[in-house]
Amino acid sequence: MMKCLCLFAAAACLALAQTQPAPAPAPEGNPAQELDPYLKQFVDVFNTLQANSADPTPADRMIDGGAIPSMLRQLDPHTQFFDQGQFQQLKQMQESEQKGFGSVVSVLPGQVIFLQTLPGTPSNKAGIQAGDELIAVNNYAIQSLDPEQIVQLLTEARQQKITAYIRRQGFSRVLPFTLTPELVDSPSVDRAFMLKPSYGYIRVASWDVHTAKELHDAIEKLSPDKLKGLVLDLRNNPGGIVQSALAGASMFLEPGQRILTARGRSKEVDSANVPRDAQPYHFALSVVVNEKTASASEILSGALQDHDRATIVGEPTYGKGLVQSVMPLSGGTGLAITTAFYYTPSGRTIQKPLRNSALSDTFSEKPAASLPTYKTDKGRTVTGGGGIQPDIVVTPAPLTRLESILDASGLMTAYATHYLAGHSPLPENFEVSPDLLDELKVELAARAIQPSAGEWIEESNWLKSRLKEEIVTQARGVDKGDEVLAQRDPQVQAALHAIEGK
Repeated sequence: MMKCLCLFAAAACLALAQTQPAPAPAPEGNPAQELDPYLKQFVDVFNTLQANSADPTPADRMIDGGAIPSMLRQLDPHTQFFDQGQFQQLKQMQESEQKGFGSVVSVLPGQVIFLQTLPGTPSNKAGIQAGDELIAVNNYAIQSLDPEQIVQLLTEARQQKITAYIRRQGFSRVLPFTLTPELVDSPSVDRAFMLKPSYGYIRVASWDVHTAKELHDAIEKLSPDKLKGLVLDLRNNPGGIVQSALAGASMFLEPGQRILTARGRSKEVDSANVPRDAQPYHFALSVVVNEKTASASEILSGALQDHDRATIVGEPTYGKGLVQSVMPLSGGTGLAITTAFYYTPSGRTIQKPLRNSALSDTFSEKPAASLPTYKTDKGRTVTGGGGIQPDIVVTPAPLTRLESILDASGLMTAYATHYLAGHSPLPENFEVSPDLLDELKVELAARAIQPSAGEWIEESNWLKSRLKEEIVTQARGVDKGDEVLAQRDPQVQAALHAIEGK
């Protein structure tokens, strides 16, 4: 599948992080007295180096860049020190606004094709259309860049006013467009449609402030009273705001049911339950996950699995279930530190073993057969040790030789653009006909792509679906193209099959 990039803009942030005041010293013992010999040793080493080193190093580099990071390496890999500049940058990133041009593009080596421009956004108002090819940004030509370089160029372009040079089907000259990035609202619940009568599909891309409301609105849009089942897609969802995921879980679990428990070094145990006044939906539910499903998404998936509320389909999840706090220190510096771990209602840890953590001694390097097991509400056995293990394991369908060639070349996208130039508007009941498939075969032969007769027959269903997806995407938008894609997605179809008839 081609690599798609959403040019909405992304403000980086530290997942699940909260800025807190520095903690008070532990009441027991006298930390200062216990540290005295170590501090004296440290000062002796520092002074000796400063006085005798052949190549003296500034004190801030030795401490901020050497001593402190070396000390933190003895802890888990998520504990991190921020010097003054880094800590200031972190705060700016957390407070930054999302800006972009409001377009979705397909990125290939040396080629960028616009798939959609959202209404009211800079690219849409400028007149850029689906099927347009971006050939340069300011003075930087796209043709000589690899996909990673293109992504970097487009990311940097969102920060300033640019001139985009476009090649359009039917125009002999290059078209320049001046674009100024603006605030763009990128919904976290970005897909909601019917897979088949009575069975819906919703994709949640992240857990943000408004995600729970967006999820509720999406379900209501699908008419929940008529729904027999819902496929909830959490693939590639990295998590986000835990409270938002808790609110999402409360839409499906019964009032009073446990969602998660957080346990750390202290004896206090925090837990979250479904509110007593919750009014959950009761249609059948399946959740699709993969190796990039993490954090808050794993909390929701684990709770639904433990309470036997949903069938989890796909691949084992990432395994990030920790609570991080960002604590300001003296001199404008800061420290991100792991303070607790999240556990599912049955007691499974979501976090995979961390270096030098208590979990590493319990679960590290154990074969799957020897991992701890737990019981769901109905007595089913589920495996612990980090991440969420699917009830039904389904991997993505591997691309065949022909599929790989067509996706990597961008020929399907280019052919869709050519087709729509003479067939617009697209009929509502559009399907790829045998004649259209024959025309595609002739076009591919002209590009020296000539699959055998057997290969063409074997790939005919994929070719029809893939070409329809490209044509529908450019004619009606990426969301409508995704509806076509869902019909051949093995993980989505397995999730649908799991809830049919329940």
